[in-house]
Amino acid sequence: MNDADVSKQIQQMVRFIRQEAEEKANEISVSAEEEFNIEKLQLVEAEKKKIRQEYERKEKQVDIRRKIEYSMQLNASRIKVLQAQDDLVSSMKEAASKELLHVSHDHHVYKRLLKDLVVQVSLLRLKEPSVLLRCRKDDLHLVESILVSAKEEYAEKANVYPPEIIVDHQVYLPPAPSHHHAHGPFCSGGVVLASRDGKIVCENTLDARLDVVFRTKLPEIRKWLFGQVAA
Repeated sequence: MNDADVSKQIQQMVRFIRQEAEEKANEISVSAEEEFNIEKLQLVEAEKKKIRQEYERKEKQVDIRRKIEYSMQLNASRIKVLQAQDDLVSSMKEAASKELLHVSHDHHVYKRLLKDLVVQVSLLRLKEPSVLLRCRKDDLHLVESILVSAKEEYAEKANVYPPEIIVDHQVYLPPAPSHHHAHGPFCSGGVVLASRDGKIVCENTLDARLDVVFRTKLPEIRKWLFGQVAA
């Protein structure tokens, strides 16, 4: 083999080696690019997942805050409604209290009422042979005028001897409210009876009776005013 043939073979081998190297380099480049693209895609997807999770977390926080704010507003509205209802009931009771002040102005009606309070509400509850009675100083004359008939009526109803009723001339119930004593204790009328030892007290003032009525009839009053019984 002469030098020309050797040179030709060497050139062919060089071209072959170079082609193999280029193909290998190309394969490495393609593989590297694929790996890069896969890794890049994985990183992008990971970042997308983080963004979605962060968005969902913030969305949940916003939803929770919105629910809390709604609940607070709803509770505030309910409190306002209940407060308005309570104010209306209180104003109704206050109006009734003012009306009670006129009861004692009609002496004929008030005298009969005092007798009923003494007999039906007080003596029949106490069932004591001797009781202490307190009234307003302004009512003293009316109260003393009905004691005899009250004792007789009670004795007949309870089938007992007429009880002893001792009127307290030392301690009187407070007077009716006035502009001079608007914030002090007051009594719109009625009586308070107690056993002689003071262990049993039956408060039958008009104000106490009004309190009892409002306390026992409050569900009915609310239903009548607002259309439902408040819890």
